[in-house]
Amino acid sequence: MFPEYDVIVVGAGHAGCEAAAAAANMGSKVLLITMNMQTIAQMSCNPAMGGIAKGQIVREIDAIGGYSGIVTDRTMIQFRMLNKSKGPAMWSPRAQSDRMLFAITWRELLEQTTNVDFYQDMVQGLLIKNNRAYGVITGLGHHIHAKAVVVTSGTFLNGIIHIGEKQFGGGRAAEKAATGITEQLTTFGFESDRLKTGTPPRVDGRSLDYSKMDEQKGDDEITGFSYTNTSKLHSSKQRSCFITYTSQKVHETLKTGFSRSPMYAGRIEGVGPRYCPSIEDKINRFADRDRHQLFIEPEGFTTVEIYVNGFSTSLPEDVQYNALKQVPGFENVRMFRPGYAIEYDYFPPTQLTHSLETKLVSNLFFAGQVNGTTGYEEAACQGLMAGINAHLKITGNEPFILKRNEAYIGVLIDDLISKGTDEPYRMFTSRAEYRTLLRQDNADLRLTAMSNKIGLASQERMLNLQTKIDGVHQVKNLLSTVSAEPAEINDYLTTINSAAINEKQKLSKLLLRPDIDIFSLTNGVPAIQHQLQSFSTEILQQAEIQIKYERYIEKEQEIAHRISALDEQLIPTNFNYDKINALSNEALQKFKKIQPRTLGQAGRISGVNPSDIQILMVYMGR
Repeated sequence: MFPEYDVIVVGAGHAGCEAAAAAANMGSKVLLITMNMQTIAQMSCNPAMGGIAKGQIVREIDAIGGYSGIVTDRTMIQFRMLNKSKGPAMWSPRAQSDRMLFAITWRELLEQTTNVDFYQDMVQGLLIKNNRAYGVITGLGHHIHAKAVVVTSGTFLNGIIHIGEKQFGGGRAAEKAATGITEQLTTFGFESDRLKTGTPPRVDGRSLDYSKMDEQKGDDEITGFSYTNTSKLHSSKQRSCFITYTSQKVHETLKTGFSRSPMYAGRIEGVGPRYCPSIEDKINRFADRDRHQLFIEPEGFTTVEIYVNGFSTSLPEDVQYNALKQVPGFENVRMFRPGYAIEYDYFPPTQLTHSLETKLVSNLFFAGQVNGTTGYEEAACQGLMAGINAHLKITGNEPFILKRNEAYIGVLIDDLISKGTDEPYRMFTSRAEYRTLLRQDNADLRLTAMSNKIGLASQERMLNLQTKIDGVHQVKNLLSTVSAEPAEINDYLTTINSAAINEKQKLSKLLLRPDIDIFSLTNGVPAIQHQLQSFSTEILQQAEIQIKYERYIEKEQEIAHRISALDEQLIPTNFNYDKINALSNEALQKFKKIQPRTLGQAGRISGVNPSDIQILMVYMGR
């Protein structure tokens, strides 16, 4: 019934979809197995993509050749560029998506992707021989063979849903849990553990009074995520979000359910996400706060369903409802479905290599929440990398590994496999030490050529990239050669309270002033305006950023170059750390468990001191 595939992808969430698309677009014959064909690329939690650091990840996925950016651009109902008041290293795109249209568009793209087959069934086990994965076993008893397997099981492995005192098996609301894989892999020596995540109630938007809330509109200019020529939403057609707040009265109502809370009763054992806590967590952790912000997010263009962001909870349904009614604008709320918590199995990611292949079983890759992460974007980028590396592994090529100074994706994967995680991992800009280099505006400059070299990013993407590079060079050249006379620029400088000039100055020097941007500058100097009007906003902004932040970028590149020298020093495979008596006990244990590839990775392992690295360097030198 089934041919032998090159790659089997288990699970069709954000990680699974990206993994299947990447491997297939590189030439592998892929089978994507999901328990429900109707929930491919389901947005299980909030209907949004991007945000702080997450937006950079989506742009990186797109620059490499993934689909998440394209799907988001096609299905957004609102777009905002966050942190525009800060420097460009902090700018982060975020979009509200039409939940149903998002999933439909993902499925359509996958169905249009040559080499992707689909099958609806549960994967209950893996085919493994001589510590190499060669296929899967399904619930219907099929043994399907493949050269590599990518597991992207999300929250489904032995998932348990909690609502108050009620609990039942499930990987998502109204969907059953997956069993068998954890039990099998632990017999091969894999370590597994439990994590928790949650989701808020969904409500009927027709029952809300928006006049009691603050409206949050989208940006007038929609940049979007994809570097392709994907059409984007017109700003006038955006849907607004709204902001309201809890109160002490809401908190007191919620507290009446704490005695029936699965979290406080000890029925939930898994650790929840630190940076996306439940509303009951917030009340306890921030007892001094008399209110918490709630974002009221529409689920799509054609539905009245509303996502109550900030109200994640597993309290009893009646408590959730009574508390919501105390929120301004929610006095007459009708609840579609309650919030819930979900516990699930994951495999601590220190058991992986940088390619996301498991150390114990070759040709077996893990991506997404199975590795302990939380968030669509974190899952999608892992799926992309796992799909790429599964294809490269079975075709006898070197793995595609991104460094910490090359991508947020590189930071995320290095964090996971070097430090591990015992709580759901979420990406933040603060996790990246090279934020000035890893901006959302230059993901294509950093990654597209690298991806094209391994056979994923298309020639069309390369042409777009070259057009951008050439345009930025031309704009920078113009600004560095054209000067402004005092007579033509000083009136403009006066209007923005900037110091007048006494002699002509190059436009590139004027642009270094913090109160001047490239668009206002060109308006103030008509002589240059007509020369720049043929360039896109993207090219003009990129030229401005490179001019304004040139010294900062160069300094960060120098630091990255010095530190990356340690990442070039490979540690031999199966290195015998027991021979180094001077290592601290913690470093010895961590080195033996994680088996770092390089001295740089060894230095990033939690609990390892600089002295341990110096000792290791000396010993390797001998």
